[in-house]
Amino acid sequence: MAQQPSSITKKLEAKVAVVTGGASGIGEATARLFANHGAKVVIADIQDEKGRTVAESIGSKNCSYVRCDVADEEQVQRMIDSTIQTYGQLDVMFSNAGVFSKSNQLVIDLDFSELDQLFAINVRGMTACVKHAAKAMVERGVKGSIVCTASIAATTAGEVSTDYYMSKHAVLGLMRCASKQLGPHGIRVNAVSPFVVATPLACNYFHMDVEELEKIHQPQTSLKEAILKVDHVADAALFLASDDSTFITGHNLVVDGGCTV
Repeated sequence: MAQQPSSITKKLEAKVAVVTGGASGIGEATARLFANHGAKVVIADIQDEKGRTVAESIGSKNCSYVRCDVADEEQVQRMIDSTIQTYGQLDVMFSNAGVFSKSNQLVIDLDFSELDQLFAINVRGMTACVKHAAKAMVERGVKGSIVCTASIAATTAGEVSTDYYMSKHAVLGLMRCASKQLGPHGIRVNAVSPFVVATPLACNYFHMDVEELEKIHQPQTSLKEAILKVDHVADAALFLASDDSTFITGHNLVVDGGCTV
């Protein structure tokens, strides 16, 4: 259990944050960390039971759950609108929801129906979250922070999963354009790019349990005996969301233990 910060060190005091994909994995860890640092957190996900359970465990005073399929722009807009109606503002958007490839797609036999399904979430969904969070911030004069979850796949190439790598490259393009366009409004836009983290989604994709997945990928980093956990990614997201990164925008914060060096 993460140690509760003191009132002096709470970095998101009086802030309102949305965390998409917040019912499990990186999103859950970040939602909990944001709430520990004083934020009112809205968890947006399609895993209703898990989302409600996480929100309840954080506490109704600090967290609520909203069902939202980010692939549907209208649902994203309604989720942002309901956040504003409930809490009166939006200061932080952690656009984290995403999926892996359904199969090991190669360029020469790319299945466009699978690509379209993945892009609907990883690219269109990410764009909808950035768009509507930014609109809400601009309309209210909020100098907010938008953080997108990318991946080391955003700056590398894959022997398989072409559609996934393409989608994460697109996330960086979106982040950089948004940071340039929203900077004049005082809104910062950044990305966090983790190495493989043993989340439920990743374990399901690789057909491994947590220990197996970590054992295979840890040697690819340059940090001796260090294992990437969801809390490490949450810490990076908190840094980009808070005033600790006041002069940082358009940046891709890679959390990979030196894997891509």
